[in-house]
Amino acid sequence: MDSFFSYLIYFILLSVSLAIILFASRLKSSGANLPPGRTGWPVIGETLEFAFRARMGKLERFTEDRMKKFSPEVFRTSWMGENMLVICGASGNKFVFSNEDKLVTSWWPSSIKNIMFSPSLFGCPSSKDLMKPSIVIHEFLKPEAIKHYVGIMDMMAGKHIDMYWTSNINKEVKVYPLSKKYIPGTKFNRAIKARDNVQKEIEEIVRTRKKELTEKGDSAGDHDLVSQMLIKSNENINMITTRINGMIVASHETTSTAITFVLRFLAEFPDVYDAVLKEQMEIAKSKGPEELLNWNDIQKMKYSWNVAKESLRLLPPGFGTFREALNDFTYAGFTVPKGWKIHWTVHSTHKNPEYFPDPKKFDPSRFEGQGPPPFAFVPFGGGPHMCPGKESARVEILAFIYNVVTRFKLEKVNPKEKIMYNPAPMPENGLPIRLHRHQM
Repeated sequence: MDSFFSYLIYFILLSVSLAIILFASRLKSSGANLPPGRTGWPVIGETLEFAFRARMGKLERFTEDRMKKFSPEVFRTSWMGENMLVICGASGNKFVFSNEDKLVTSWWPSSIKNIMFSPSLFGCPSSKDLMKPSIVIHEFLKPEAIKHYVGIMDMMAGKHIDMYWTSNINKEVKVYPLSKKYIPGTKFNRAIKARDNVQKEIEEIVRTRKKELTEKGDSAGDHDLVSQMLIKSNENINMITTRINGMIVASHETTSTAITFVLRFLAEFPDVYDAVLKEQMEIAKSKGPEELLNWNDIQKMKYSWNVAKESLRLLPPGFGTFREALNDFTYAGFTVPKGWKIHWTVHSTHKNPEYFPDPKKFDPSRFEGQGPPPFAFVPFGGGPHMCPGKESARVEILAFIYNVVTRFKLEKVNPKEKIMYNPAPMPENGLPIRLHRHQM
């Protein structure tokens, strides 16, 4: 038996070695001038090292170390069984964003697709389109449309604060789990089950709405997203349901994480908090009793949004996205083979002193005037596939800031709390903060 296992291990190692040698010889014979880098272990590549860095709260070090060792423009790696090129810097971001559907196209790891999309759509011709926001969604999330929902977002934030925060004056609250209640979501290991449950509920809503539009016509109203997608798109109910479900999955983690870390920095820097409070109280004093925020109020929150942007620079909820090379092309003098996966990442610019002097310092003034160089600050991506929910997220975050700072003074309980990534950043202990009433 021992002899059998010895031969089995030898056979596996020999097979893997031959596969690596064959692959390397093919690249050499093709004359491919690949970017420098390393691919790590067979099959798993550098996935474990990437995950280890994330768990230790040093995710940006994975990119920064390789930019220094191999190239500040592009380097080669391997994740999740895929050959991967990481294109770096503001010029790299611009290249990727401006070549959408020309040289590159959207691509997602199967683990993410399993959460966002129904398996029944995998492999169908329209599945590629699902990874790109529809025209209807873009239209619905434009500022002209979002401005009509500011009051609703303000009301939702206020109700959340009343329900979970107000009763804890002079006590500790854990911001991170509470933010999940504001924008509910699930962890990855429950996400597939959650997707199926939410998918069924959304599908029922879509079917009901379609029936109302068919029976009542114009009198049914058509201002909501579901109605607009039923009226203006040619997609079937399954596709529409999947798109809406994908939006929910994509937004819950990013917005709740962004809110968490904005409050972290407000609790950590009293001078920043005081400036935000002054701006928000001026708006609050201009409102009548029970009057909700409106679009003009949001436009006045310039300093508050700069604070949020600086938080997004230092602790962005997403680390970047992926593309696939449509054909062989050259970038920075290196060959990018057809079918190889491409990753652009916020970690090549957000803490890069080339774009942000003293990059570890929290400084909202960076965004005054001209702000950072183009394509250096990219928490929402860029180009034609920039996150369509950017404006919606801005209003959600600012409405939440308004409702928190006008009611509470914030005290950070654990100044040395560690940040981990899973894959979004998360405070190790949930970010405990003590709430105090304002002294009138």
